[in-house]
Amino acid sequence: MLTPEENERITRVGPGTPCGALLRRYWQPIAIASELTPEQPKKRVRVLGEDLVVYRNGQGGYGCVAEQCPHRGVSLYYGFVEDDGIRCAYHGWKFDGCGRCLEQPFEPAGSTYKERVRLKSYPLQKMAGLLFAYMGPEPAPLLPRWDVVAREDGTRRIEIRPTLTCNWLQAQENTADTVHTYYLHGHMMKTQGLRGGEYYYRPIEDYGWELCEWGLSKWCRYGGDRPELEIRPPLLFPNLLRIPALGEECLHWRVPVDDTRTNIIMVAFRPSPDGARVEQPEDPPVRYLPSPIGPDGEYDLSTFDAQDRMAWETQGALYDRSQEHLGATDRGIIMFRKLLLDQIAVVEQGGDPIALIRDPARNELIVFESSSNILVS
Repeated sequence: MLTPEENERITRVGPGTPCGALLRRYWQPIAIASELTPEQPKKRVRVLGEDLVVYRNGQGGYGCVAEQCPHRGVSLYYGFVEDDGIRCAYHGWKFDGCGRCLEQPFEPAGSTYKERVRLKSYPLQKMAGLLFAYMGPEPAPLLPRWDVVAREDGTRRIEIRPTLTCNWLQAQENTADTVHTYYLHGHMMKTQGLRGGEYYYRPIEDYGWELCEWGLSKWCRYGGDRPELEIRPPLLFPNLLRIPALGEECLHWRVPVDDTRTNIIMVAFRPSPDGARVEQPEDPPVRYLPSPIGPDGEYDLSTFDAQDRMAWETQGALYDRSQEHLGATDRGIIMFRKLLLDQIAVVEQGGDPIALIRDPARNELIVFESSSNILVS
């Protein structure tokens, strides 16, 4: 178990927190590019405890700025998007995507005051239909070209889950939990008379984890009438799940909204049968999953997504790890927590945490292999 102080250290994500400082070293997907249209070119987002406005300007570029105008604190969400920036609806102060103040109507002619006013802003990059923000110190690392978001020999789609009402770590720790699949998915589907959990509903004979350059590698040995050694793609540090699922290769980001809410954004890539290149659309199709909670307030546990969500959310909005009792099957979770604490310390000492990419040669295409095709968890 962790001490209450350690639990706070790895869960709190707002500005100035140790874990928040770590997560800000990585590019995070914060919006779907196709949601920004000429009719509605801006969107409110809350990420890592910060309220932001994402917009697409009249020249087709993207901006990400703090929601509150530095003049009088009015929301820029209600401002006017122009060719070169966003203008506050209250007094007309205009800012570009880098936070520079371009105009201050009604200030004296020749005033240089606008040169001394800055709006907090973050760089954005578009990849695979997602807008990624970097909220950490410069120089920013490269936006990783994971195989799922960068391959062109197949088709791609985006899936958005309803916002989790719990801390990000409750979802991410699940990625290091190898054996939960037997009961939470296999047994759960079986007892409801549903298909879909058969792969996991067989004896687990052994399992293990190792640290790797990207985070935590995992393997599991199944017995019974279908013995198999399954080598799973790694847990990508700090907040990604990389997993194959029913013929697709998938990435799940667990992006903290704040300390007690989390957005899950998934990109799935289906390779073409013959390996041929496929013309890629500017924006892949997007599917928004409905809530798995029914009108009676209970979870509909007929899908893997709902089963996982139940397990994470019923731990509480921010799980108190000082009260748990870990067993041998939790070694991967223990390893991940130690890795998280170690990398927080690296950042506090001024260093780079693991899994950042700064060399373009390493970022052409980052490919992960697995030994079998498994269901999403």
